[in-house]
Amino acid sequence: MSEENQILISDVDEGNIAYQDLTYKIIGMCMEVHRSLGRGLLEVLYKDALEHELRLANVKFEREKNYNVIYKGMLLKHQFCADFVVDEKVILEIKSCNHIVDEFIKQTLNYMGISQCKVGLLINFGEPSLNFKRLIL
Repeated sequence: MSEENQILISDVDEGNIAYQDLTYKIIGMCMEVHRSLGRGLLEVLYKDALEHELRLANVKFEREKNYNVIYKGMLLKHQFCADFVVDEKVILEIKSCNHIVDEFIKQTLNYMGISQCKVGLLINFGEPSLNFKRLIL
C-alpha cells in the first residue's frame, strides 16, 4: 500500500485491521468505478455507480443515511448525512477533488464518532489513480 493510501489505527488488536475483508471489497469496487468512469465527474455520479456495484455484490448498505447530532444534551435540528454506511460497520465518504485534505479526514472521523462506526473509508475519485484513506477509531 502506498504512503498516500495509509491506514490510521488507534485501537486494533495485534495488527488485525477491523473489517479488513469488507473494506478491501469496498475499495475494489471503488477501483472498478474509477477504472470505468475515470476522474473529473461529479461526486453523485460516482455514488450512483458505487451503489450499483454494491447491489451487484449483494453488500448490505444504506445511502445518504441521516444521523442525529446531540449537543449538550439537546438534539440539534439538522442532521449529518453519511454518503454510505456499509453493513452497519463502515462509513464510506466519497469525494471528487484534486486531493484528500486533512479537513476531509477530520470530517470522516467525526462522522464515524457520531454514527459509532469504528471504520471509515474516505475515497477520492478526482485523482489520476483512486486515492483512499482507511480510518479506524
